[in-house]
Amino acid sequence: MDFPDELRYSKEHVWLRVEGSRAVVGITDYAQHELGVIAAVELPAEGDEVDQEDSMGSVEAHKTVAELYAPVSGTVLAVNDEIPDNPGLVNDDPYDSGWLVELELLDRDELKPLMSADEYADYVAEDDI
Repeated sequence: MDFPDELRYSKEHVWLRVEGSRAVVGITDYAQHELGVIAAVELPAEGDEVDQEDSMGSVEAHKTVAELYAPVSGTVLAVNDEIPDNPGLVNDDPYDSGWLVELELLDRDELKPLMSADEYADYVAEDDI
């Protein structure tokens, strides 16, 4: 599996693309592959505040529902409004059209524990054992 180098990754299989004081968030290709066909996604609303490591929604696949944990604290600036009607975008293109939310970063220090692409690749390799 390929993990884009410009992203940061959480242990909960969420990625961030940091753009100044904003972060676009989605689930990783590994996560969507493990979940299987995604049937529904529940996301926070624009303007909602989310706290790092707290649930900010869920991803429902054929046999399971996975919590979506916020990788950083912030205010929801935008929600991908295509996802509710077409959750398969997360399967088809998790790093681009399958993005989930955009957050205004509240504390850049919360980015420090997130993994690089190489660290995340090692992390999921250990998870597969």
